[in-house]
Amino acid sequence: MTFGYLNDLVQDSAVTDIAVTGEGRVWADRGRGMEEEMLEPGFASPGAVRDFAVQLCSQLGKRLDDARPIADASNEAGIRIHAVLAPLVPSGASLSIRLPSRRHPGLEELVASGLCPYSWLFILKALVVNRATLLVTGGTGVGKTTLLRSLLALCPPCERLVTVEEVRELGTIAGHGNQVALAARESNVEGAGAVGLVDLVKATLRMRPDRIILGECRGEEVSDLLRAFNSGHTGGMVTLHADSVERVPSRLASLGLLAGLRPTAMAALAEGAFDVVIHLERDGGQRHIAQIGRLTMGREGALVGLPVCTWSGKGQPRYGPAWGPFAKQWGIRTGTGDRGGG
Repeated sequence: MTFGYLNDLVQDSAVTDIAVTGEGRVWADRGRGMEEEMLEPGFASPGAVRDFAVQLCSQLGKRLDDARPIADASNEAGIRIHAVLAPLVPSGASLSIRLPSRRHPGLEELVASGLCPYSWLFILKALVVNRATLLVTGGTGVGKTTLLRSLLALCPPCERLVTVEEVRELGTIAGHGNQVALAARESNVEGAGAVGLVDLVKATLRMRPDRIILGECRGEEVSDLLRAFNSGHTGGMVTLHADSVERVPSRLASLGLLAGLRPTAMAALAEGAFDVVIHLERDGGQRHIAQIGRLTMGREGALVGLPVCTWSGKGQPRYGPAWGPFAKQWGIRTGTGDRGGG
């Protein structure tokens, strides 16, 4: 696949996102937020941006024209492209490119780079070893997939991992030869042949999984996933877009409605499915775990997200009243009543 003027940026291992505006300005994110790139010769006009977006999507078998002015495309390497043509944007085309990480740092490397306080390394390891079912949350670009990959690398090599993704991002998990990596498939030009996340999640149950991993939960597949996690499939991992541990219940409720689940049924399934919520945030270029929490039932059957420990990204973490029982449940050794330790 060729990227023309953007080829050097695509090849830069530090770049995670590229954006091109309708008039041809180019922006790239190297972990410090979006910064403008001065390319030579660059895009000469809005028409050149439009032609480039059309050509880029056509390489991936996606139609982009006046009849279909919005396109989402991806390749097997995990590169994702989103394009919108004028007049939906003021001129030319708006182009967004998401690049998968080409480095796969381990958990200890991530912690050393500021992912979380060092004492939390032992918490994360204990959760994986003791087969907690994990829900990793946060916004776009906070490092959910990177954390997920590092946690999966801690799983015993004898375990069979079945991963489900809309676009391949997790890749091969180091040390795991018995991994099945499923990815969704879009329909062809005739509108046939699509295989979505719902079908793939159902398929995992017939593959003798030790752990079921969903790269991102975003729709009605949540129903089959929660039923799987409530039927003895422990140790699974899922990512979800959410603002905080406290906001996870409302996010899950909205997904449940897409699957035809009433909020009360969704709450009961979610409480039984997910043992721990790990919430990530991004402050400038620094990504860190801001909260570790759990889901519990509140009054009148409402699902509640309860943080058990929090960290601002600097200084010492804080531990809430629920920390003691949480640490005991997951075999996390503590040095005092309010601190995690190794």
